[in-house]
Amino acid sequence: MNRSGVVRLAAVAGVVAGMLLVGCGGEEGEEKVTPAPPTATVAPSGFFDSDGVKIHYETFGEGAPIVLVHGLFGSIEGDWVTTGLVDVLTGAGRRVIALDNRGHGESDKLHDPEDYRVEKMGQDVINMMDYLGIEKADIFGYSMGSFISSWVLINHQDRLNSVILGGTGGNLKPNDPATAQAVYDALMAEDPSTITNPLMKVLRDAFDQAGADRDTREAMAACAIQFLPLGQHYEASDFADVKIPVMIINGEEDTTTAGVEDLAAAIPGAKLVTIPGPGTDHLGVRLTSQFKEEVLNFLEAQ
Repeated sequence: MNRSGVVRLAAVAGVVAGMLLVGCGGEEGEEKVTPAPPTATVAPSGFFDSDGVKIHYETFGEGAPIVLVHGLFGSIEGDWVTTGLVDVLTGAGRRVIALDNRGHGESDKLHDPEDYRVEKMGQDVINMMDYLGIEKADIFGYSMGSFISSWVLINHQDRLNSVILGGTGGNLKPNDPATAQAVYDALMAEDPSTITNPLMKVLRDAFDQAGADRDTREAMAACAIQFLPLGQHYEASDFADVKIPVMIINGEEDTTTAGVEDLAAAIPGAKLVTIPGPGTDHLGVRLTSQFKEEVLNFLEAQ
């Protein structure tokens, strides 16, 4: 899939993913992964090995590091570059480090749902930091990226200076696993005309219009099967030992999130920001100037 296809996919499928994803959760427990071997000279963009999985990363700018973790069906390009967030952060003197989550963007396409367990995706973040020689950084996760960033916070707080969780919520009941299965079936359908669910049809059309091949669709289907049911959420007690600054930021019109007050209450000292006004749905809020201003204000206050 070319870069313009990735952007179109992020724009359309990102909305659909937002309609399906709710809350901030995932399975607990740290999985030990051998970090990628250190290198004498690390390219500003490229790939690193994370327990045998080739992960694509890009860095931008210079300054204090901030790691960006995108959402389901997203990518570095679609979630961070085209939204203008990379430009805003580098313009404020930050070094931006972003990865294409496994299965996404230019990273390896894996077809086993077990490969998308949150602890494996969180460990990819830690392995990237190790590979780049980054001892500590801020982290900014959006939607599914908030699930992943929460795992990093809970298990590797010592590697973080502060945390931003966007497009997320609290400990909700899991989505019906049938929804995840519907996504899987739509992405894997040999004949898209057989898809009768209008939302699933929009999702599949977005992938097809972006030029996604079967390998990509199967990877995204496997990721959706793992993440969308959200079979086990983080407990409030998981955040009890958080001692670093955390901001939770959502749009007023983001109808995909709920229980965000519960999440904010569970994290000691967490700041909750809701961006008001039109255009603040799950995808659109990141395009607003106030969203970007709140992110910068939080980072500059640390």
